[in-house]
Amino acid sequence: MIEAGDRVMVCLSGGKDSYALLDILRNLQAHAPLEFELIAVNLDQKQPGFPEQVLPEYLTRIGMPFQIVEQDTYSVVKRVIAEGKTTCSLCSRLRRGVLYRVAGELGATKIALGHHRDDILETLFLNMFYGGKLKAMPPKLVSDDGQHIVIRPLAYCKEKDLAAYASVADFPIIPCNLCGSQPNLQRQVIKEMMQQWDKKFPGRLETMFRSLQNVQLSHLADTSRYDFKNLKIQDRPFENGDIAFDDETFEPNIEELLQTDAEETAEISNQYLTSER
Repeated sequence: MIEAGDRVMVCLSGGKDSYALLDILRNLQAHAPLEFELIAVNLDQKQPGFPEQVLPEYLTRIGMPFQIVEQDTYSVVKRVIAEGKTTCSLCSRLRRGVLYRVAGELGATKIALGHHRDDILETLFLNMFYGGKLKAMPPKLVSDDGQHIVIRPLAYCKEKDLAAYASVADFPIIPCNLCGSQPNLQRQVIKEMMQQWDKKFPGRLETMFRSLQNVQLSHLADTSRYDFKNLKIQDRPFENGDIAFDDETFEPNIEELLQTDAEETAEISNQYLTSER
């Protein structure tokens, strides 16, 4: 994700994940066999009550180069989004646009975000359940305009491990009062579902995340990604061919997953219906 000579803009929100990201990258910078720059950037969205002194004091104390960007996206979101509706989508788009602009001004070659494994799985389920897409968040991507590389160095980290890390490090956490506190937030419903799974079926989330790294396009149904129309028989084994009649093999934790009882399924379904209302 990081190459020699990179100037990495680390997006720092004040939450546990971005603090851990910055701390880990600073340690990597000190010990990696290549040289790269780090600059922390915080977007002050002018949320009421935001403790604007916390991050500058922390970053100054640890000797970290930083820039605080002031942009009143909060007022825009509150003006455009009706009361009671979730603000995440618009807030995210506005924040992304500002960060891309700042990355260009700073000459950053990479933009580092603090999304972790659980964020990626939550996005997968959100897209499946509410968007009709099989899509998550990749550890590395190019922005739509082709001008920026975005990296997620925490992509393989569990949220509970990052929470423990932040607790030990005693970071000065700043809570998000704009989106995280919204009632019936779809992402929160998904998060609670995953937490229940992780508690009841240890290993389930790890296996689901591995599935994102083992995609069989020939066994899905997207005709734009796989040429089903022109499939022909041939006189040699066909790679990724039909294994519909082969015995399915599952690891022990997957067998437990398949034994989910009807009561749990009904409970989860009820949560989705409640969030939809």
